[in-house]
Amino acid sequence: MTSLLEGAKKLVTRGSDIGARIEGLDAATDAARGRLEDDLVNDARAVVERASGRLRLSADHTVVAIAGATGSGKSSTFNALTGLELSAVGVRRPTTSWASACVWGREGADELLEWLGIPSRHQTTRDSMLDSGRRGNDHELEGVVLLDLPDHDSTEVSHHLEVDRLVQLADLLIWVLDPQKYADAAVHDRYLAPLATHQGVMLVVLNHIDTVPEQRRQAMVDDVRRLLAEDGLPEVPVIPVSARHGVGIAELRSQIADRVSAKKMTRARLEADLRAAASRLDEACGQAKTRALSDERVAALEEALAEAAGVPTVVDAVERSTRMRAGRATGWPITAWFSRLKPDPLKRLHLDLGAEGRQLTGRARTSVPEATQVQRARVDSEVRALADDVSSGLARPWVESVRRASVARLPEVGDRLDQALGETDLGATRTPVWAGAVRVLQWLLLAAALVGGLWLLALAGAAFLQLPEPATPRTAGIPVPTLLLVAGIVVGVLLALVCRFLVSATARRRARVADRRLRDAVHTVATELVVAPVEAELVAYTAVRSGLAKTLK
Repeated sequence: MTSLLEGAKKLVTRGSDIGARIEGLDAATDAARGRLEDDLVNDARAVVERASGRLRLSADHTVVAIAGATGSGKSSTFNALTGLELSAVGVRRPTTSWASACVWGREGADELLEWLGIPSRHQTTRDSMLDSGRRGNDHELEGVVLLDLPDHDSTEVSHHLEVDRLVQLADLLIWVLDPQKYADAAVHDRYLAPLATHQGVMLVVLNHIDTVPEQRRQAMVDDVRRLLAEDGLPEVPVIPVSARHGVGIAELRSQIADRVSAKKMTRARLEADLRAAASRLDEACGQAKTRALSDERVAALEEALAEAAGVPTVVDAVERSTRMRAGRATGWPITAWFSRLKPDPLKRLHLDLGAEGRQLTGRARTSVPEATQVQRARVDSEVRALADDVSSGLARPWVESVRRASVARLPEVGDRLDQALGETDLGATRTPVWAGAVRVLQWLLLAAALVGGLWLLALAGAAFLQLPEPATPRTAGIPVPTLLLVAGIVVGVLLALVCRFLVSATARRRARVADRRLRDAVHTVATELVVAPVEAELVAYTAVRSGLAKTLK
């Protein structure tokens, strides 16, 4: 929204930060969408759009709107200020059906009038040929776009809708009251009181003052001021006038001229709108400081999810499977063969395939036991505790928003955890290098024992058949075939026994690695489904608070 800052520079207000204020409210409304009430956010968004639209238009013109009830003399006041009979004057019924505009200084006003939605047939240029030679001191109103609004109490719905629309767009509001119904709730409750934050851009005119006895006029003006104070507008000037006789018109023109010449009305109106909208959001948002998720709460949640996902079961299966597989590789081949009759724990859980194997087989789930009711209840409890802890002290809308975010994706947790477990490389399917080396050695020892045994059988057969006994080599006085048989068996068994310690150490190490990887996977799931959504709400809260602070500073 850098164009807003450029638009703000067009205002004759050095050092104006109106563009930054709009940007702040814009950011706040974006972050508050879906979290605070829609009507509240929509109203603030409308203020941002109106303010940004006004900034891009003429900064040399001030929109002054005259509003009032039927018979208040609103159109007469408009005519008196312009010095022209531009608006029809009525007493008993509304005669102003559409807003009329009178412009002092036409150059640069066309886009502004188009933005205001004033048809060209209802526009008059005060310094046009129609009024040549009669300008007098009208140069003091140079840059004024004076609007005569429809009657706000009209029975025509389109009339008061038009009033509501233009009241939001005008830079300076002039409310014309009648001595007979200046206390009418229609204007006080619907317009004046709701605009209590805008008293710097408002004037009140008590018209038809000529119909009030002179000795009662000041008392009536004081009573109007009292009512305005009750509306929250104690600083709004009250000017008694008689548009018909021109009484007080000069003072009213002077008030308008002073405010217009200062070139602050546009900024003041925009700031009032922005502050009012930001204040309403601020009240709904609350003043609590942003909280952060504690590591302890996140760790407790991940522990509950790990339990529900069956991480301890899988880690135990990894350790037992490693013992079994490494034991087969390092055990004495004869006895190791019988261990193949036992089922592999990882195969029973369908966790021995790996990610690629799961894709080839099309298996969608593992066979890890589903979470028990107690485990699911613990997960729910930890999620609620996390949300309650981080939202403590926040306003109710944000508490509800955090809670919704924390549980929004809980139904996905079971499948996502199972998927994460199945895709995690447990590092348990590969045989350790050292175990492969031992396996080769064991088979060599078994082969040596078989050679020795066959050799001895051959010698025994030759003796049984009374054949000449062949020469038998010896080592340290022991026949080589006997040495091969005994050493092959004894060394193989002893090697298997020694390797049991290495197998146990390897199984425990792989279990620790699997546990770490599985918990990393659980951490990813917890972050994506619970932690990240909650943190997004906290970021949104911070953005709203920061944006509002920028607007309200």
